[in-house]
Amino acid sequence: MKKILITGGAGFIGSHVVRLFVNKYPNYQIVNVDKLTYAGNLENIKDIENAANYQFIKGDITDTNFVESLFLNHQFSGVVHLAAESHVDRSISNPMEFVLTNVVGTVNLLNAAKTIWKDNLENKRFYHVSTDEVYGTLTDEGKFLETTPYDPNSPYSASKAASDHFVRAYHHTYKLPIVLSNCSNNYGSHHFPEKLIPLMINNILNNKPLPVYGKGDNVRDWLFVEDHAEAIDVIFHNGKNGDTYNIGGNNEWKNIDLVKFLCQLMDSKTNRANGESEKLITYVTDRAGHDFRYAIDASKLMNELGWKPSVTFEQGLGKTVDWYLKNQDWLNNVSSGAYQAYYEKNYSNR
Repeated sequence: MKKILITGGAGFIGSHVVRLFVNKYPNYQIVNVDKLTYAGNLENIKDIENAANYQFIKGDITDTNFVESLFLNHQFSGVVHLAAESHVDRSISNPMEFVLTNVVGTVNLLNAAKTIWKDNLENKRFYHVSTDEVYGTLTDEGKFLETTPYDPNSPYSASKAASDHFVRAYHHTYKLPIVLSNCSNNYGSHHFPEKLIPLMINNILNNKPLPVYGKGDNVRDWLFVEDHAEAIDVIFHNGKNGDTYNIGGNNEWKNIDLVKFLCQLMDSKTNRANGESEKLITYVTDRAGHDFRYAIDASKLMNELGWKPSVTFEQGLGKTVDWYLKNQDWLNNVSSGAYQAYYEKNYSNR
């Protein structure tokens, strides 16, 4: 039986990956390690928490002793590393937290894998999940390729770039079997409402202002989180050792156009008057060092491994809005912080 470590599996993307692996691979033992910061929510995966092939462990990847003992006790054959601080605004106000989690935490995992796997690298894999933000910013033309030079512009993207470099360095120096992926902006269910789409949905529901940076002209490529999880599955099992794969949804939208489309969806699905939600749009001072445009060329992943997005952005956003409308208790618990008691209630005596 393969034993796979998934870090950050109580977070937004991680919870979707954990659910997919637990349900799709009953012959795998999935160990989910998460620190349960503000963005880690065990309610995200309560549907599989009692599965026979699943175990949750609360822990901090910046704790070297914890990581070493974790690998020693479980003898993982694979790692899917998603644990990360990921919000750009938070990185601007507290960059050191991002250095510790994203860089030191990643190196701790690499060291533990190197130590445990040193005598037998066969059928082992360390998969590091990264972001397109490491490439910097684009003008109106072009897309990020796997060969695009790194040019990070925020403390967040710099910390992810550094962790990417360490993963590749361990492959070249120690022959650690690795794969990496760099993804575009994700959207979907179970997303903490500090990010654009869930923030706008939550604010519309509560008739609060919809803050848009600058003029809203910044462009992002949007990837449905369930499609991202499927891509991670494909890359983990079939990706070429040492390679990088870009994952994108081929859905470029200006922020303001996205927000207006989301307003129309919310008006339609909540029986509001057409245009009512759009009145809540408020333009705010632009983010420091705000990258203008991201766009991913995912043709390598599509051509070599056969992955492709399963939904258009319009379809995926419709599914996303439907989920939040049906799960307003989840949204309220996250917004109030009440969800943080879930671990104590359900796991403290295990």
